[in-house]
Amino acid sequence: MLVAAAVCPCPPLLVPEVAAGAAPELDPARAACTDALGLLAAARPGRLVVVGPVDGSGCETYPEGTPGTFRGFGVDLDVRLGQVGGAQNTERRLPYALAVGARLLERTGWSDAPVEGLGVGDRLSPERCARIGRDIAARSERVALLVMGDASACRTLKAPGYLDERAAPFDAEVARALGSADLTALEGLDTDLAHELKASGRAPWQVLAGAAEDAGLGGALLYEDAPYGVGYIVAGWS
Repeated sequence: MLVAAAVCPCPPLLVPEVAAGAAPELDPARAACTDALGLLAAARPGRLVVVGPVDGSGCETYPEGTPGTFRGFGVDLDVRLGQVGGAQNTERRLPYALAVGARLLERTGWSDAPVEGLGVGDRLSPERCARIGRDIAARSERVALLVMGDASACRTLKAPGYLDERAAPFDAEVARALGSADLTALEGLDTDLAHELKASGRAPWQVLAGAAEDAGLGGALLYEDAPYGVGYIVAGWS
């Protein structure tokens, strides 16, 4: 059963060590993420699943202890998924979105429940995403989700995807849906439009929607902005 969820953006710049001199620009987003993680801890879950985007049309699981690194961004910083039990798994590496999630958990001192990771392909259908979410929620334990993903990357001329006039309305609807736990709106997000707008959070958000179908959770929007032309949204469900 899903008991709580936190929705956070996943840019490596969310990690202060990666952002370096630009770190203060995302301090409000980091503070909102900390608040969202507080909602997860308050729910006393038996397990936390960190869900984030990966390339392709499949999904990958990452057990507790899986390492990640930010060395590819020029920073001598390594992380691992979770801090409760389990030997470190050195055979696989966390994708960047899950590494950001792992770092958020480390910075907040997460030790409330075992952690596992799930990477969902950015081309997975909404129906498949919802089924994955339902499967997570069907576990007998109390499950919480940390859902990593960005909104559009096309909000300004200097954005990674250049300016697209569809980006701002898309992000506004996503922020409204995440802030109000509108499952129907999240499940109905257009896969092709999200792909064209480079919105990496579409599949993870739809996993959340599937997991929450019978949970009766309410949502709260904690942060919404588009620094660097990319939509970043933080929300908490409890």
